[in-house]
Amino acid sequence: MKNSACTEADSAANIMENDAKTLNQEFQAGAVTTVSIAHSVHDAYVAFLPPILPMLIEKFALSNTLAGLLTVFYRMPSLVQPYIGWIADRVNLRWMVILAPAITGAAMSFLSSAPTYGFTAFLLILAGISSATLHATGPVLGSLLSGKYLGRGMSFWMVGGELGRALGPLIIVTAVTYLTVERVPWLLLGGVLTSVFLFLKLDQISTQTMEPDAQIDWRLGLLQLRKLMLPVAAISFLRYVTLTSLTTYLPTFLTHEGSTLWMAGFSLTILEVAGMGGAFLAGGLSDRFGRRRMLIISAITTPIFMILFLYANANWKLLLLLLMGFSSLAVVPVLMAIVMENASEQRAFANGLYMAITFVMESLTVVLIGLFSDRYDLRLTFLVSAAAMPLLIPFVFLLPKSVKRG
Repeated sequence: MKNSACTEADSAANIMENDAKTLNQEFQAGAVTTVSIAHSVHDAYVAFLPPILPMLIEKFALSNTLAGLLTVFYRMPSLVQPYIGWIADRVNLRWMVILAPAITGAAMSFLSSAPTYGFTAFLLILAGISSATLHATGPVLGSLLSGKYLGRGMSFWMVGGELGRALGPLIIVTAVTYLTVERVPWLLLGGVLTSVFLFLKLDQISTQTMEPDAQIDWRLGLLQLRKLMLPVAAISFLRYVTLTSLTTYLPTFLTHEGSTLWMAGFSLTILEVAGMGGAFLAGGLSDRFGRRRMLIISAITTPIFMILFLYANANWKLLLLLLMGFSSLAVVPVLMAIVMENASEQRAFANGLYMAITFVMESLTVVLIGLFSDRYDLRLTFLVSAAAMPLLIPFVFLLPKSVKRG
């Protein structure tokens, strides 16, 4: 027992020493940007689903609930992210970051030509496994390369993702329009080339933060993270009630309102481009002004812009799309920075747990929003979902205070 206690104490001391070194490092912009490129290309492929969802609904005669379940199939593998993170703390899993664009690119490129609903679900599960490995390890690499500027590092990570999600809808609707559905699978080449690039650039970095045989009980880790993760889970659920309407169902809503498939996909691109700006600024601003403040600002402004968007004429919709994207997606790098700075002992495990929570919450809200919209309509669904965002404010005050950095 004594030897075991000493081993755990020594491991904890080594972790604290490594974390102190990390926090004293400068921001490595080049390396952080490379990791964000992996995120960008990967999420560009993931963003293929919402724009072609109306086409899949028509092709397979789906209800909104069954259509929403397609996102659940993609999100299911996220449940193993805490385990992936636990391994990544002890073993270098950079290969997961390197291969993710190629695997996800192949799965999502065949989505539009899938012959059955079941095969579509299989492709999304495959993409989900690839996504789970990337999102469990990629942010950790970014945080380790960001030194004391965690907010900025998470902003780089999120900007990569938002850039991909902004370009993805345009890429897929353009490919369907001009290449035809039969030639869309050729888009997988972009993911393969990106994986080759990452293989050449990421040969010297590692996800490992402790010795492979470090004896730290994962159950103790869960207990230590409970006070942090409970409010994070509540915030994530309420945020996704709002965000699901804006992302998964926005193209479907706009096509019901009379927009073309291309215009609906372009609107999602506008939303994601604005979100890229919000994600880029919010992390750095939270380093300087505090993370709680940034979360509260987003929770207040997002529903206002959503309601105005529903009732605005065409001349104002573009501006309101930009404002909605900017405010709604600014939350993510701030929450990620909170998790990273308050879980330094097992950063990859904590990140995997956080990503699993958020992906489960997103899957749950996709189904709930689908059921609600089937019973009523998408316009009323947007109004109700907008009201959820301000409800997260009380949970913000349960989060740990952050140390402001200049």
